[in-house]
Amino acid sequence: MAQLFKKIFSKYLVVTNTVTCGCLLGAGDLLTQNIEQRFMHRKTDESEGVKINWSRTGRMVLMGVSLGPLTHLWYSHIIERFIKGTGNKMVFKKILADQLVAGPWFCSSFFFGMGLLEGRGVEGAVGEVKENFLPVYLVDWCFWPPAQFINFKYVPLEYRVVFVCTLTLCWNTFLSYMKHRHGDYKVEAPAVPVIENTQS
Repeated sequence: MAQLFKKIFSKYLVVTNTVTCGCLLGAGDLLTQNIEQRFMHRKTDESEGVKINWSRTGRMVLMGVSLGPLTHLWYSHIIERFIKGTGNKMVFKKILADQLVAGPWFCSSFFFGMGLLEGRGVEGAVGEVKENFLPVYLVDWCFWPPAQFINFKYVPLEYRVVFVCTLTLCWNTFLSYMKHRHGDYKVEAPAVPVIENTQS
């Protein structure tokens, strides 16, 4: 068991981090759906059970898996290569880099990618980013700097992505709420033109 654990967090670290990102993004969405429906049922005095939209959760998982390798690359290689050390000065530099580089990129990539997965097209995906980026990024500044201080200061390098992903369960619940707060997007089937028979 110890050998397996060691392999998971060393030899197969990129796979571990990628799968973790996908699973936790999906878990955050499931938590959000449960909260949304329980609140709705309480508001309407209904007693129906929670009905999970698995397509919506699947898109969230797929988005997490898509962003996973880049998350691994950022926390396990890039930031440590350019900003080395765990002293307070270095930690604050890492936090600043994370907020100014990784934060905007991951936030915009999430909403853009989700827009594409929902079939909105490039224009609709860009609209998703424009609508959601600023409010989410402002909350990002309140949530992540304290968490990343602990991450960069005390967490060993090989566990950083998992630490971030664990906190991301809370963050993903918020992301899922922001993404779906206006309801689930449904692609309307194109109208089929009716050709009238003009022959007598």
